[in-house]
Amino acid sequence: MSDSPHVIVTGASSGIGAGLAREFARAGARLTLVARRGAPMRELLQATGATGHVIEADLSQPEGVDTWLREACSVLGEPDVLINNAGAQVVGATAKGDVEEGERTLRLNVFTPLRLVRAVLPGMLARRRGTIVNVASLAALAPTLGMTYYNAAKAGLGAASEALRGELRGSGVDVVTVYPGIIPTDMGKAGMAAYKPTLLLSLQPVGNVEELARRVRGAVERKQARVIYPGGANVLTRWLPPVTRWAMDHFTPPLAGG
Repeated sequence: MSDSPHVIVTGASSGIGAGLAREFARAGARLTLVARRGAPMRELLQATGATGHVIEADLSQPEGVDTWLREACSVLGEPDVLINNAGAQVVGATAKGDVEEGERTLRLNVFTPLRLVRAVLPGMLARRRGTIVNVASLAALAPTLGMTYYNAAKAGLGAASEALRGELRGSGVDVVTVYPGIIPTDMGKAGMAAYKPTLLLSLQPVGNVEELARRVRGAVERKQARVIYPGGANVLTRWLPPVTRWAMDHFTPPLAGG
């Protein structure tokens, strides 16, 4: 098997997932890309010239994980890095929300990542090496009004990820928790559009996919605990939760449909 690492990226057909795939391809990784839409992932592999495998799967169905993971391992070997990136965002008034959509978000954002962690972890522990990257959200640190299910999902993933890093200390397996703030992907733009424009909203720091991907790869290489990007005031959300909660309650813009 090649010495280049095997990196699995979920939600790799667009947005942050595609950016992460491109970044790790530049570093010479072999890639397993997983999402519902296969064509964009095949185009990405062709454009980057990376060695890789594309798996079309509905990641909101955790019970399907074992099947496609076996396929990935049979093609490229056991994963060196697992990046749990796939996610969906639900924004709107909780009382009017679609319960099925909300629960699908929980399966996609929490249940599937944890199923994947459970599946790859024994092998990583046996080899005494490997990295798990869990892409949470700044909403895990600063739960945002109008995102009840999303807050719950990303806070759950973030908490599990932080605890897992401590659990695995000294095992040779590392865990990186990623907290993206505003990143203008299609999902990010749709989320922003769900709120009424305000001056404060316009002053929020905005990042980009490429820089986030570079920071995540750097965190994997340096065995860094977490990535909070864009930084600045966003970093304080982890250390000042009471202040963060007060600010979110008082300054989150109203929903556009409210």
